[in-house]
Amino acid sequence: MLRLALAVSLSLMIAVNLLHHEQAFFAPIAAAITVLVGQGVRVHTAFELVLGVAVGVLIGELFVLGIGRGWWQIGVVVALAVGVATLAGLSGMALNQSATSSALLVAVIPVSGAMSPAVTRFIDALIGGVCGLIMSILIVRDPVRDIDRDVKNVLRMLSDALATTGLALQLGDADMSDRALRAARGAQPEVETMLATATSATEVARLSPLRWHRRGVVQSYVATVSDLDNAIRDVRVLARRSSTLLRHGERVPEHMPEAVDQLSTAMAMFSSDLSEREAFDQTRSHLLSAARTATSAVAGTATINSAAVAAQVRALAADLLQAMGDTQAQIDRLLDFG
Repeated sequence: MLRLALAVSLSLMIAVNLLHHEQAFFAPIAAAITVLVGQGVRVHTAFELVLGVAVGVLIGELFVLGIGRGWWQIGVVVALAVGVATLAGLSGMALNQSATSSALLVAVIPVSGAMSPAVTRFIDALIGGVCGLIMSILIVRDPVRDIDRDVKNVLRMLSDALATTGLALQLGDADMSDRALRAARGAQPEVETMLATATSATEVARLSPLRWHRRGVVQSYVATVSDLDNAIRDVRVLARRSSTLLRHGERVPEHMPEAVDQLSTAMAMFSSDLSEREAFDQTRSHLLSAARTATSAVAGTATINSAAVAAQVRALAADLLQAMGDTQAQIDRLLDFG
């Protein structure tokens, strides 16, 4: 809230006290939008905002000169501004600001003798965007805390889905396996939040002088987030294959539930080790045990689905090892049980 308050106050002070704009309402609006739109997109948003305002005031000025101001004129001008902005390829924030600025230009009558509204509002938007950017860079949350929270949330959901899958295999419960699959698929919003936070944390660590010392830690988290993408897909495929195996009434290989439980435990350990900067020794041990157990469970008695479950246990173990920083050569050597 502090950066929001400072951004809107500073932008209005500059526009009114330094530039003497009499109707500088768009400066604090632009500052607030830039601060509140979220980390990771602010620089792009500032340019998008100014571009949208430029289109809006241009359309507004052109048509107000011809048709004047009024209740029906504002509808015509806003519709035309949005249409032109869309044809120009603008979207999102730029499109929103085209509509907003054109509406404000028609609705608010300029002060007599003031500079052209098209010029002043464009300048005010630029001032607000820059002030929002400055405050967003100077006053920021700890990026490591944010990304750690979101990574832990995703890992917890995946660990729970694996635990449910392991229990379903142990009990032979196809409905429970389906619930695990739905839970794994339902984690997508949290996954997208984690990816957005990784982008945000990278920007904060790069731009904010107060957070430069966190760049190394942030980079390690971002690398882990990138490697987790495959692991997330593996959890879903494992849950789906387990569900198929149970729905077809196939025999669950002995010790396969144990292997999936070990994956669930390793996932939870990985989350803790990551935040505490541990060496992942216990997590690695559980992953290798899970892969070894799954491989031996289907030796000589595999069906298509049971072999697929074993393969996904091994694939998930490999992807988590990669997320820990192991090279592909190291992973191949660790998983060579022959």
